[in-house]
Amino acid sequence: MEVRMEESWRTRLEGEFVQPYFAELVSFVRSEYASGPCYPPGGKIFNAFDTTPFDDVKVVILGQDPYHEPGQAMGLSFSVPEGVALPPSLRNIYEEIRAEFGGPVPSSGDLTRWARQGVLLLNATLTVRQGQAGSHQRRGWERFTDAAISALAREREHLVFLLWGSYAGQKAQLIDSQRHLVLRSAHPSPLSAYRGFFGNHHFQLCNDYLSGHGQSPIAW
Repeated sequence: MEVRMEESWRTRLEGEFVQPYFAELVSFVRSEYASGPCYPPGGKIFNAFDTTPFDDVKVVILGQDPYHEPGQAMGLSFSVPEGVALPPSLRNIYEEIRAEFGGPVPSSGDLTRWARQGVLLLNATLTVRQGQAGSHQRRGWERFTDAAISALAREREHLVFLLWGSYAGQKAQLIDSQRHLVLRSAHPSPLSAYRGFFGNHHFQLCNDYLSGHGQSPIAW
């Protein structure tokens, strides 16, 4: 794994690159990718950072780790490449957006269009072994992505953090809710969407907050 990252993010996170944990993480990830299929493709590991520069971020949507089946993961949380069937959680996200704004559910699961509007689609763990969800957790990625969240919370003003599910909700402690909007609910997974994700109005609340602070809303 080569550590190549968009420059505005690199300047904020370069202190992590020299930490012992990060050297161990890089060694682990390289070994994993060399020993069998892992996702996303190596060049897409930092896709969330590369597609949404630090100063362009308006919204953060936090996932847990990448999709672990072939052809799905593309380095953006909840997103799949054009032509790939919608995963259940993403379908439920689209259903909530439809309920809030109307219109059809998109056929494409590629969320690059959101990322280019300032939605940082960040997984807490950036890599995974094929067929083994969570296989790269607790190896150092969480410390790295926590540093990214903390940098945003510290240096920026009036961001929206969408934290779905108990895992993402734990990241609220990194964010000053007096400076940013933190929205929490159940996860969009079919296992939990009916326990508070559906009807959370997060996408409208997000846009209202952005508009209220002089920023253009997201075209969801």
